[in-house]
Amino acid sequence: MDDGLFEINEPGEGFTPPPADAPLAVRMRPGSIDELIGQEHLLAPGAPLRQLVTGTSPMSVILWGPPGSGKTTVAHLVAGAGDRKFVAMSALTAGVKDVRAVIDTARRRRRSGGAPTVLFIDEVHRFSKTQQDSLLAAVEDRTVTLLAATTENPYFSVISPLLSRCVLLTLRPLDENAVRELIIRALEDPRGLDGALKLAPEAADHLVRLAGGDVRKALTALEAAASSAVASGAATIDLAMAEKAVDVAALRYDRAGDAHYDVVSAFIKSMRGSDPDAAVHYLARMLSAGEDARFIARRMVIFASEDVGMADPMALLVANAAAHAVEYVGLPEAQLNLAQAVIHLATAPKSNTVTAAIGAAVADVRSGAAGPVPMHLRDAHYAGSKGLGHGSGYKYPHDDPRGVVTQQYPPDELVGRDYYQPGEHGAERAVATRLPKLRRIVRGGTTGEEEA
Repeated sequence: MDDGLFEINEPGEGFTPPPADAPLAVRMRPGSIDELIGQEHLLAPGAPLRQLVTGTSPMSVILWGPPGSGKTTVAHLVAGAGDRKFVAMSALTAGVKDVRAVIDTARRRRRSGGAPTVLFIDEVHRFSKTQQDSLLAAVEDRTVTLLAATTENPYFSVISPLLSRCVLLTLRPLDENAVRELIIRALEDPRGLDGALKLAPEAADHLVRLAGGDVRKALTALEAAASSAVASGAATIDLAMAEKAVDVAALRYDRAGDAHYDVVSAFIKSMRGSDPDAAVHYLARMLSAGEDARFIARRMVIFASEDVGMADPMALLVANAAAHAVEYVGLPEAQLNLAQAVIHLATAPKSNTVTAAIGAAVADVRSGAAGPVPMHLRDAHYAGSKGLGHGSGYKYPHDDPRGVVTQQYPPDELVGRDYYQPGEHGAERAVATRLPKLRRIVRGGTTGEEEA
């Protein structure tokens, strides 16, 4: 077989049992579905995940969840249960040729009355569209039962025809209680540390907190801390040992994946919702994960007009200044400028009237409401333009002491169309008071004495 593929020789054998020196996280994989923790929403009697593991249903399944939530564990449970042939491959190394070879073998086995085939594909989001297409017919007619795992949003990373042929099961990040329970199990279980060491409560808290719902990360850190304890002759893993085992919390943030979009979305919505504390948190999260500061700054410049707008015209200047600082100063110092701008944008009064105005205007233009420019507004600077009537009758606003005159500016079919509707927040309140006066003068609905 290709390096990207291995096949279980006998139905029900499952994966090769881990050796004694395998990583703690591998040794502690649940041996049965009843040992699975943290996915209770999928484990009820008759639930799809339980049916998948027990082999009571031939449905194909896509497992979507963050690292350490149990996707590979489910595959191990499926491999070891039921009278089924189990084949596993990784999308990192397998190709269309490998997929077709498995399908052909499964089809021959099925025709000869052999055991059904379960095909496990890890990181299926890394398969190209062509590779995913190669699975469709076999999944459709149940030549294979597909079990695919992905950390990426399948609605973005898996083709729709394949997604529609599978049941999507979402595995959640483990909560702190679940991670703590699994750490305790690893301390006491013969497959793990077998009671050889104790774990100080504050050390357990540290491991749980920094695991971020990833039990593999928690158990890897526990194993490293245990090695330190054994090397120093200690009987208890203390906080110092746990801190050395886990330097910095690994952020679940993939700049090319859906976690990226989730964090950016939360960042924008926190500023829009006027929560500077949450907005600064998401800023720190993006910067710590290595997000391009220019991308962050661009989003803030857009936000300044989209969500603050005329309620605080200074917001756009602040956002632009932060963007300039990113280019001129650079990180890490520019994080101060970004943070200042984020706080300004989050605490500023909000208005989306600019967004609404340009949206309405664009909609009219696209629908054909874009008549000829009035003659008096046309360019009259080139030779012969005046002979065409360009500029004739134009009134220069600065000739009027009010600085505004009665004059038609839009095309005929758009006269009286109000795109901009000022709000009542911040600086826009003054605009809301002044704009009706301007419109009355410009459109000829006022006496000459009214001030703009």
